[in-house]
Amino acid sequence: MRLPRVLTPRTIVHAHCDLPCGVYDPAQARIEAESVKAICEKYQANQDPEFRTRALIIKEQRSELVKHHLWVLWTDYFKPPHFEKYPQLHQLFNEATKLAGGGGGSKSSTDVQVAEQLLGKIDEIAKIFWETKQG
Repeated sequence: MRLPRVLTPRTIVHAHCDLPCGVYDPAQARIEAESVKAICEKYQANQDPEFRTRALIIKEQRSELVKHHLWVLWTDYFKPPHFEKYPQLHQLFNEATKLAGGGGGSKSSTDVQVAEQLLGKIDEIAKIFWETKQG
């Protein structure tokens, strides 16, 4: 059964949540980045073409999730006072999201070193995040 045209949404939007929950944690990005690294290691150790294809698909999905979780922190959690106190924050997020994305990032690479660099950037962001939670 098709919905009447009147009930069909004209605009579809996506958000972290419909009601700002205030629950943010860089651990979400880190868990997905750990998956990316583990998949890269397994990809390198396995020559089966079907396994490798599946690994690439899953790694790309996880890389997108890393970017999503980082963007939520960057755009929803961190506010101007944070960026004033930590002027390197914009650059950290920019570098981290690029390391999670295509064009040499974990989404388009199977290099374990790229995944490790991504984890390092997430750790730097997490350190600042937890400092902001203390004050």
